[in-house]
Amino acid sequence: MHLVGLLSAAITVYMVIIFICVLFSWLPAEHRANDFYRFLRAITEPILGPLSRIIPPVGGLDLSPIVALLLLQVLKTLIAR
Repeated sequence: MHLVGLLSAAITVYMVIIFICVLFSWLPAEHRANDFYRFLRAITEPILGPLSRIIPPVGGLDLSPIVALLLLQVLKTLIAR
């Protein structure tokens, strides 16, 4: 596998991790109090944290994961070219 394919695959995996983290966030707090969720949050915080501070919530909804997924998709497209 060449470098472009490897980067594309890594971005895809990161996008899936963000999506899983979003799904977990919908669960009650006691279901999120485990090492797996903390691991997901630690991995996604470098991107979602700054975006959350820049993008205000809309109706109480954090849009930073959506923006992150869009930005990662754009990055994947640029890398593939």
